Amino acid sequence: MPIKLENVGIAVRDLEATIVFFTDLGLTVLGRDTVSGEWTDTAVGLDGNHANIAMLQTPDGNGRLELFEYIHPDAIETEPTRPNEIGMHRVAFSVDDLDEALEIAASHGCHPLRGVATYGDVYKLTYVRGPSGIIVMLAEELKKS
Repeated sequence: MPIKLENVGIAVRDLEATIVFFTDLGLTVLGRDTVSGEWTDTAVGLDGNHANIAMLQTPDGNGRLELFEYIHPDAIETEPTRPNEIGMHRVAFSVDDLDEALEIAASHGCHPLRGVATYGDVYKLTYVRGPSGIIVMLAEELKKS
């Protein structure tokens, strides 16, 4: 059976701030909607499911993020995920210029968890804590092909 990754869904506390963060990094908003009704209750598994959503896409057209801001039921605050916890870990992006991406992230109050590392001679990379505590990996390929 052929399979294709459609998108990564992330529940956020502030949809507008999260959209600005990711569009500043270069993603594009494909669409926005408010969803509710029996079909969302069934699909998501929450009675009374009602959310504002936005679909964002990477410039190459291959990666998508679906962001959700819950209206009902109330969003549940959790502790920010740590890199070694089981479950959803992070969302990762390749960037042309890591320093520029970090300046953009910093303009949103988002900074590396520890610093910038170099993985062999392949990548310069870091994890930043983005909006709603999302861990975002930013990586610059060192040997551009």
